Amino acid sequence: MLEYLQDIDEATLLIVNGWHCPFTDDLWWLVSLKWAWLLIIGTFAWIVVRNHRHQVVIITVMIVLTVLLADQISSTLIKDLVERLRPTHDPSLANVIHTVNDYRGGMYGFVSSHAANSTASAMLITLLVRHRAAALSMFLWAILQCYSRIYLGVHYPGDIVGGVLIGLLVGWLVWALWRWLCQCWHIRNVHFSVAESRSIALSVTVTIAIITVTALLQQL
Repeated sequence: MLEYLQDIDEATLLIVNGWHCPFTDDLWWLVSLKWAWLLIIGTFAWIVVRNHRHQVVIITVMIVLTVLLADQISSTLIKDLVERLRPTHDPSLANVIHTVNDYRGGMYGFVSSHAANSTASAMLITLLVRHRAAALSMFLWAILQCYSRIYLGVHYPGDIVGGVLIGLLVGWLVWALWRWLCQCWHIRNVHFSVAESRSIALSVTVTIAIITVTALLQQL
């Protein structure tokens, strides 16, 4: 059974990684970079500081805790425990994987920290904001992050699935902790408006547009 799943994992990876050209190389490389989050994070921070000043500290703590837990569980705990080689470090695949900018990542890939962090952030923001526009845009962004890691050849799809499951769990657990603290300490819950949700969605849309245009310009 495990061999069968491994074969599916490898076949799917090679299909996604094989659909490459100079434009998509630049596109998915840019999506995968940490700075690609700047506008999204900045927009969310601006909304919180401007309209929810009484909750700035607790929301900041929640976001930091979410990313920290997702990252440490995926990177420090599971990767070192499972020790599954990344495709780019697997002797049977390293020579056939298409790499971008010679990027190969660390030695181990299960589970994907990118998938865990982006999904955990999307889950937490979705549960906090509770409006469709923010939810759809944040999960779209998380999906793009996940796909970029397979495209770049540094993760199997199975690594991504594991990271997504951890991210969903971590995001929900931090939100559940927040709800419990609200009840215990009689903290006023935060309420985001539809306009704020649309601003978050707009920041994701603009980010994708900027990355796409940048990738296109690099082909000139």
